[in-house]
Amino acid sequence: MAAAGVRDPFEEKLIRVTLWLKKLYGDMPVPRYEVNERTVDILHEVMECNEERDRDVSLLIEDMKDQATKYEGEAKYWQDILEESLGLSVDCLSQEATTDLNDLVESAMALEVEDTSLTSFYSAINYMASELFKTKSKNQEMELKLKTLTKKLTSTLMMEKQLEEDIKKITESQEAENAKAASRSKNLIFLEKKSEDLKIRVKDAEKQLIATGLDQSLTHEALVKLSEELAALQENLKPLKKEVESYHDLPPSIALARVMVEEARNELKALDEELSRQIEAVPFELT
Repeated sequence: MAAAGVRDPFEEKLIRVTLWLKKLYGDMPVPRYEVNERTVDILHEVMECNEERDRDVSLLIEDMKDQATKYEGEAKYWQDILEESLGLSVDCLSQEATTDLNDLVESAMALEVEDTSLTSFYSAINYMASELFKTKSKNQEMELKLKTLTKKLTSTLMMEKQLEEDIKKITESQEAENAKAASRSKNLIFLEKKSEDLKIRVKDAEKQLIATGLDQSLTHEALVKLSEELAALQENLKPLKKEVESYHDLPPSIALARVMVEEARNELKALDEELSRQIEAVPFELT
């Protein structure tokens, strides 16, 4: 945790960016943007580029004002000399001479020369050409940087919008799933209650039927038990049938084999008759 009275770097950047945006937009409302480290860093870089350019322009303006004041003083000085020594004044000069003198003064002010000698003019022109090239290069570099930051900011805003849409879709999907789950839960509770109710009603119906004289062997539990016993008898019968089928492959000329087959047939017949009696004893319909 930061010490008391010491601001967090992110908070300090945010405050500077907010003040800069308010100053930039003036009375107009500042556009909304997502406040996070990435967007604040991008806006902070744009702010620094803008402030650096403003400082350069301000310095240039101040320097131009100083030069103008200096040249006005020099012009006044030479004008006083001309008037006092030669009796010449600006009003006495021809229009062409006045125009040439004004051009010379404006050129000297623009080139920031110390005097109006030809050497000073050439040196100033070369220096200004060099400074112009440096300034253009710096402006191009700053414009490229600003363009890159603008692209990053646009990309971030688009990503933010896409994330908001994705979150909205996920939220809607989750709400739909929650609604389905709630509906399933209600249906399950209803079916469980319905099942319990039906079990109770079946029990009550069986008790009423038994009370009216119905044979207990016809109840649901008794019928289930008989069905299980029938299935067990059928399972016990399967190995006996397989054993009888194996006797069918014995040679017909062997007397002992015939006797054994006959005994197996008699046993199978007795089991079939027992099974038939059991089946006939089981009621399959209740009205």
